[in-house]
Amino acid sequence: MTYRSKMDLNGRLALVTGSGQGIGAACAQALGETGAQVICTDIDLARAETIAASIGGTASARKLDVTDSAGLNALALELPPLDILVCNAGIVSNVAADEMTDEQWDRVIEVNLSGVFRTCRAFGRRMLENGKGSIINIGSMSGNIVNVPQPQCHYNASKAGVHHLTRSLAVEWATRGVRVNAVAPTYIETPLLQGLESQTGLVERWLDLTPAGRMGQPDEIASIVQFLASDASSLMTGSIVAADAGYTCI
Repeated sequence: MTYRSKMDLNGRLALVTGSGQGIGAACAQALGETGAQVICTDIDLARAETIAASIGGTASARKLDVTDSAGLNALALELPPLDILVCNAGIVSNVAADEMTDEQWDRVIEVNLSGVFRTCRAFGRRMLENGKGSIINIGSMSGNIVNVPQPQCHYNASKAGVHHLTRSLAVEWATRGVRVNAVAPTYIETPLLQGLESQTGLVERWLDLTPAGRMGQPDEIASIVQFLASDASSLMTGSIVAADAGYTCI
């Protein structure tokens, strides 16, 4: 196998959650461009369909709620075993811990952490039966540090959980052919951050704390996901790949 061929995903079936925009859309595009048959999923079917249409070829779209175990299990049984699973769906909000309601805490944990577990469990079972597969979870540098100045303890806790879940699944499944890795991005210019960027001085503070002095782009995360999905990363499992413009170095 040549080094170039290791990056080739021809003949592989991939599913990306939360692929209707941002990082998820870029991941779906990257996997599709390198040969994978991509299933774009999102809680908003219209957005997923738009991304699938932009990829073309064999790409398709499905409505999927990562908090719905029954729906996840049903889709996993309906599809052939996946070769690649990207758990990207997530939400973010800023609420001070002392003012946070149970509902606000529960919602972020339910989507960002429990949703990743349920997705890995549903599709991972089929991968294990097939004896192969690569799962890539989208974590965050927030799983390693506490962001300032915005208060987001629920988000930080959810992403720290994603990182340790990734390591735990990697160890459990290491001898059964299924690799599990994660990417931990810095602030990425996506629609998810648009509401936060309007807060006075927030972006400036983020950039001051980032050695590279800039936020990331979705395609920069998608390129790492494509690598982790491919045979080029065959020795990697349980890795949390930092893609943070140097943020966590200081």
